Amino acid sequence: MKVRIRDFFETIDGWIFAVADYSHPEGLRSLLRYVPDAAGERVANGKRYKKMDFDPAFEFLRRERPDYVRDLHVVPQSDVLRIYHPSEGLLAVAERDPRVRKIASLLAEGGVPWEQMGITGSMLVGLHSPSSDIDFVVYGPLWWKARDIVARGKAIGKIGDLDEPTWRKIYSKRKPEISFEEFMRHETRKGNRGMIDGTYFDLLFTREWNQIHPQPEGKPAGVRRIEANVIDADFAFDSPAIFRLDHPEVKEIFCYSHTYAGQALPGERIEAKGVLEETAQGLRLVVGTTREARGEWIKSLTLLES
Repeated sequence: MKVRIRDFFETIDGWIFAVADYSHPEGLRSLLRYVPDAAGERVANGKRYKKMDFDPAFEFLRRERPDYVRDLHVVPQSDVLRIYHPSEGLLAVAERDPRVRKIASLLAEGGVPWEQMGITGSMLVGLHSPSSDIDFVVYGPLWWKARDIVARGKAIGKIGDLDEPTWRKIYSKRKPEISFEEFMRHETRKGNRGMIDGTYFDLLFTREWNQIHPQPEGKPAGVRRIEANVIDADFAFDSPAIFRLDHPEVKEIFCYSHTYAGQALPGERIEAKGVLEETAQGLRLVVGTTREARGEWIKSLTLLES
């Protein structure tokens, strides 16, 4: 069963999960997002659902299906009823929603094929509300081209930029370990967010199938703060975001916090704090070991000092 991050699936219980990993040796590594609930605020096909936040989702599964609960939610393939692929869902959503159609059309005009795009989140599974954000996906290296197209769209007024109240709302929600000014310096150059007809959207990265390779397992080895030069950031917007480093001991950063994805460019010097892991290939630093990445961060010193 081939799934990757940004895909969703429904189980035999009617529960809807978001795929959260590329590797699934013991079942689909995922997070529970929606469960049927007569009092739920979301509706699809005449059925009401409740949206599950991170902690309540774990509490629900510990009560209902404790065998699913690990570091993530791990669902046996035999319990999967249906898979939702973003690339397969995009056309139907774009036909119904002019905002999604505008984004897809702009990217297609710039050279990103429709089959290399997708829609994920609540829109993919039909459980969005009028206030829902748009979670737009582009696969593989074309993501970087899509980001450049979004930048050009902003320059000519086809796409809007976020205003300060929206940025402050995002900052308040994320609760990062950096100041608002530092947050803004990093975020405004990332270029992976925008506004379309008054609706906020994210441009999300997902690997091409041929880019997916097993990652070595790690064993915690204490908390560490480092400074290092970034030598590769091809997967800086992936999940986890990966930064390859020129450092005498730590060769890479795995970042599981969306806040610090895309935080630095190749050639930049960074400061990062997280949990060291020992792997068969050496030491790596993991940022985002908790939901809000308390006490962990990545900063581009090059950007902040420029």
